[in-house]
Amino acid sequence: MSAFDVIIVGGGHAGAEAAAASARLGVATALVTHKAATIGEMSCNPAIGGLGKGHLVREIDALDGIMGRIADRGGIQFRVLNRRKGPAVRGPRAQQDRKLYREAMQAELSATPDLTIVEGEVDDLVVRDGRVEGVILLDGRRIDSKAVVLTTGTFLRGLIHRGEETIPAGRAGEKPVLGLSLRLEALGLRLGRLKTGTPARLDANSIDFSILTRQEGDPHPEPFSALTGAITNPQVACFETRTTPEAHRIITDNLSRSALYSGRIQSRGPRYCPSIEDKVVRFADKDTHLVFLEPEGLDDSTIYPNGVSSSLPEDVQLAFLQAMPGLGDVVIKRAGYAIEYDHVDPRELSPTLMLRALPGLYLAGQINGTTGYEEAAGQGLIAGANAALAVLGRAPLILSRTNSYLGVMIDDLIARGVTEPYRMFTSRAEFRLHLRVDNADQRLTELGIACGLVGEERAAHHRRRMEGLASARHLLQSLTTTPSQARKAGVNVNADGVRRSAFDLMSYPTTGRGDLESVWPEISALDSGVYDQLAIDAQYAVYLDRQQADIDAVKRDESRAIPDWLDYALLPGLSNEMKQKLIAARPQTVAQAQRIEGVTPAALTLILAVIRRGRLERKAS
Repeated sequence: MSAFDVIIVGGGHAGAEAAAASARLGVATALVTHKAATIGEMSCNPAIGGLGKGHLVREIDALDGIMGRIADRGGIQFRVLNRRKGPAVRGPRAQQDRKLYREAMQAELSATPDLTIVEGEVDDLVVRDGRVEGVILLDGRRIDSKAVVLTTGTFLRGLIHRGEETIPAGRAGEKPVLGLSLRLEALGLRLGRLKTGTPARLDANSIDFSILTRQEGDPHPEPFSALTGAITNPQVACFETRTTPEAHRIITDNLSRSALYSGRIQSRGPRYCPSIEDKVVRFADKDTHLVFLEPEGLDDSTIYPNGVSSSLPEDVQLAFLQAMPGLGDVVIKRAGYAIEYDHVDPRELSPTLMLRALPGLYLAGQINGTTGYEEAAGQGLIAGANAALAVLGRAPLILSRTNSYLGVMIDDLIARGVTEPYRMFTSRAEFRLHLRVDNADQRLTELGIACGLVGEERAAHHRRRMEGLASARHLLQSLTTTPSQARKAGVNVNADGVRRSAFDLMSYPTTGRGDLESVWPEISALDSGVYDQLAIDAQYAVYLDRQQADIDAVKRDESRAIPDWLDYALLPGLSNEMKQKLIAARPQTVAQAQRIEGVTPAALTLILAVIRRGRLERKAS
């Protein structure tokens, strides 16, 4: 028998981030995984980031997480999506070389102090006096710990579906985890089933790229991590093709052979990443859908066709693919499939991602009902950090909807639960003008430093950056001019006699840096990165000032805790339906109760009144 402070179960994106976070806090950490060689495996699309997801990666990086730095080492095409729109909705994305990403992740974890990698399958949990205190492996080994983080991905009773085939598997070529699901059920946790899928992998040598639209990356790749100096990998192009009416006919004619439409799959898949069968059925008025052909590596001939995940038989997949431009002679290297797996109802969790009913047990990633590498990694970081902080006896790291997309995601999960795999979108955030990819470090790094999660290198970098921003902001706010002087320099402002600072003028969309330098030559000495950041801050300043009252209100409601003694079943004046929703969700703050569908302002007023009086405490006793 061996012992660690924290055990992380699973070597995917959530597990890797959880292990790195726990070890970074200086506690003895074990990462238990089936195979050390598959740590950091990108089991679906070979890309990191995107709209909403890129925000998560930047926030992980701001807390000294590793995903951003690893993606910079593995990236072979970088693009900022929505670049023509405002900074609040831009999303950095990087196509990855699967091998480079996996190797960089494994090298990072191998070099991490206080982290031990253990190969094995966790079959059971050690529970003593209602608290989780370790794991038991399938081979009988027992590992004790003070906290356990489960990041099991799609492995819990995983079933792969392809046509008429159903194969028990956690992902292609790897067996599922069975005993752990049974143990979680026996412990009284609410489990559900979800579905996700992946497309066929194609041989690049069988594709006619000459007739396809080429999609290049940005000419100057923008890294994810603040610590990355430059992107050094060679950059590649992706390509676009489309489905055709003939491809749709083939799919429609074979729907009865699809695992999704034959009735073998009962669980819900991600609405915003549907299979090609779903697209053809749900959008029957469309005779074509865009498909991106994405290289999986610099020295790998595999192409990932983004947009055509499928559970149809392999022969049907080949037929509809060959009906698409450029793919007339395409060869499938591995057919696509759908996969079903167990997840735990995330309403069982606290904001630390620890199960309220089982102290010492934390959950992160797809086990909480999410989908995507970035969502998993973000949860892994928070769960791993909080497990380690609990061991150290320190206050937990709890993020808010007002300061991060990580806080939005966790609050959505624990307050509302899931009916389909959860994916992050910028539209989920109430304060997305504040939660931008460019200011993640300004929002979060100090929180990470305060709890010990941020290492010395990043802390020093952050201090230099904050000092540079503060100094430049002071300069720009101290430089003022009259409207007439500004207009003479080509800056078009209202002739209202009001003096404006250089920082004020930066918010004008038609005002460039050259315009300001013509008025104040000293601005030319400012670092370009610092200037660009302050230009964005100036652009949003007036909106953020107006929004501050709303942010303060949410913070106030988040600080109003709902005590454990409050029994919704005993609350007079609530409908049975509302009582059932509150009992199922068990909101821990007034803010969470407010976001439950169907909970009215009158109900919130009643809850607040009862909390203030404490009447149910006396009745319950």
